[in-house]
Amino acid sequence: MEGTPRTAAGEGATSIGSVVVVGTGLIGTSIALALRRRGIRVFLADRDAGAVRLARELGGGEDWRADRTVDLAVIAVPPPFVAQWLLDLQKNDAARAYTDVASVKALPIAQAAQLGCDLSTFVAGHPLAGRERSGPAAARADLFLGRPWALCPTPEATGPAVTAVLELIDLCGGNAVRVDAAEHDRAVAVVSHAPHVTAAAVAARLAEASDTALGLSGQGVRDVTRIAAGDPGLWTGILSGNAVPVAEVLEAVAADLAAAARSLRTLAVDGAAVADVTALLERGVRGTGRIPGKHGAPARAYAVVQVLVGDRPGELARLFRAAGETGINIEDVRLEHAPGLPLGAADLYVQEEAAEALAEELRERGWHVP
Repeated sequence: MEGTPRTAAGEGATSIGSVVVVGTGLIGTSIALALRRRGIRVFLADRDAGAVRLARELGGGEDWRADRTVDLAVIAVPPPFVAQWLLDLQKNDAARAYTDVASVKALPIAQAAQLGCDLSTFVAGHPLAGRERSGPAAARADLFLGRPWALCPTPEATGPAVTAVLELIDLCGGNAVRVDAAEHDRAVAVVSHAPHVTAAAVAARLAEASDTALGLSGQGVRDVTRIAAGDPGLWTGILSGNAVPVAEVLEAVAADLAAAARSLRTLAVDGAAVADVTALLERGVRGTGRIPGKHGAPARAYAVVQVLVGDRPGELARLFRAAGETGINIEDVRLEHAPGLPLGAADLYVQEEAAEALAEELRERGWHVP
């Protein structure tokens, strides 16, 4: 076979010089773009020839030939198809090591074992990054920067295989987190899969809402429902592969919502019932506060400086330039459009002690800071 010479297990790992990415959707193409930026030779494969062509045109790499051997194969397909792809690639001696990026881990590993795949060269993985858009056109080379990337090696996995996948994560800018496959699936049920279903449940109410209700919608409903715009077919496959852990989380969420609904129905005759609703809201505040902040550090509260911005080309660039000239670091930014008006509000999140100084500096530069 043509390609990089193979290193026998136990001899130590060599650097990744060539990779084949199987599956040129959002995640696969983003990995390809990140690797190409680091000078890695990338080959692309997908049953959808149009997706491969678009990924190639975006700079993701070159077409894959089955007679080529590479250092690492990245299987970027939905969970139910990972094991079969792994078996086919290993039969063709396609790579020294193999990994996947599916968002569930126990199912692909179990299926790979059932099919007789060589688990010594396979290290399951999952980058915790994504967008509500899908397909290669949505791919970004910086998608994984600073993001956790779960690594779930089985006891059979060799050191060189694990090292190769760790190098992949480093090349893409992710942060490797070693975790057992079953624990991973329980964790993502809480932080990713069940939240998607609950967001979809809220968004589904909007499909039946009146025009009046939609006309009154603001940033809050957009924040809650943003992820519900994900591809239903893709998400059905993800949820099917992690069904029991997701169901357990959804049952707990449903119990909280049902209790809140009962309390609200009795609120008119029993004012004490509001305590149950308040308790749920307070638990929500505590839970939000546990979400890690920047760079994985503990979450902290920031002050918000709101600036009105005209809906004109270059306005945001002018604002960011003005904010940069103050020497104050912007920790985060969010935008909200004013319905029916040619302007919006940019919320600039800064350290609390810097908020007043930033507001004053921007006012002096002519910006409208309420």
